[in-house]
Amino acid sequence: MRGHNEKSIRLARRLRADQTDAETVLWNRIRNRRVDGHKFVRQEPIIGYICDFVCREKRIVIEVDGGQHNESATYAMRDERLREKGYKVLRFWNNDVLNTEGVLLVIQAELAMAGGGT
Repeated sequence: MRGHNEKSIRLARRLRADQTDAETVLWNRIRNRRVDGHKFVRQEPIIGYICDFVCREKRIVIEVDGGQHNESATYAMRDERLREKGYKVLRFWNNDVLNTEGVLLVIQAELAMAGGGT
């Protein structure tokens, strides 16, 4: 987490410890390069936001959302700022993540299409 301030680092660490059930399910399926060899990190600070999961190499952000984020203007602005910085943002509802196989297929397809490293 090069160059980030201590406040963001503390918040990210707390969020890692307090993951939702859906985040835990997804993390257990994408960690340790389990998706076609791509490395993901969790609760990554990027341009002032803490993103749930990030593949730095392919510049893909994965957000796992509950109902509180439905049609949120704040999250739309956040996604736009991340896109402006070159990130692809994938959002999944908590309920969708519990159908992990379908979510993994979407993630695999996006990784295959994404630019960046290998």
